[in-house]
Amino acid sequence: MFKWNKNAKVSSGGLTNLWKKYNFRWVITITIWTFFLAMGISVFSEAVLSNAEVYFAFIILLIIISIGVFTDIIGISVTSASEKPFHAMAANKVEGAKFAIKLLKNAGPVSNFCNDVIGDICGILSGVAGASIIINLKTLPLSMSRPLLTTILSGLVAALTVGGKAIGKGIAINNAHIIVFNTARFLNFIHKKTGIDIIPSSKIKEKR
Repeated sequence: MFKWNKNAKVSSGGLTNLWKKYNFRWVITITIWTFFLAMGISVFSEAVLSNAEVYFAFIILLIIISIGVFTDIIGISVTSASEKPFHAMAANKVEGAKFAIKLLKNAGPVSNFCNDVIGDICGILSGVAGASIIINLKTLPLSMSRPLLTTILSGLVAALTVGGKAIGKGIAINNAHIIVFNTARFLNFIHKKTGIDIIPSSKIKEKR
């Protein structure tokens, strides 16, 4: 049985390895970045959607839910796929293969960004869009009260989000390599056109 030695000291090298292993630098960076990004998007979305037409706000709501589901699929795919096929493709100079490897080497941060950051932002935006729909309704269907309609719409948004992600998880797991490759090709296209390298180089060991 493992016994904890309370007199044991953690070396500076051990702390360095722990920092690298769990990528605390990314955790701190993305936490701060998400805080300001979420506030900014919340203010912007309220300004844009507060006086929007009901049908426009509803379309925006469906788009927001779709984005949340789509990025969730990408986040799960990068944690499910293996690097091996892409190394073979990179050896054959297949366009996008190197970006796919970079995605998989950064699977933790990529998954965190797609599943958590984008997911939370989509949650904020869907709430704002839902509120806009309720506020701007001139006549209520079936003479329902606004609190009741708000509750129903909130339930509908949650159901569509959870249901969409449930379907998306199966798609992501069964088609992980295809999804990662297509995502990598898109990022490679962005890099070629703009020079922006969204995914940084990584020295993390290869996934097997």
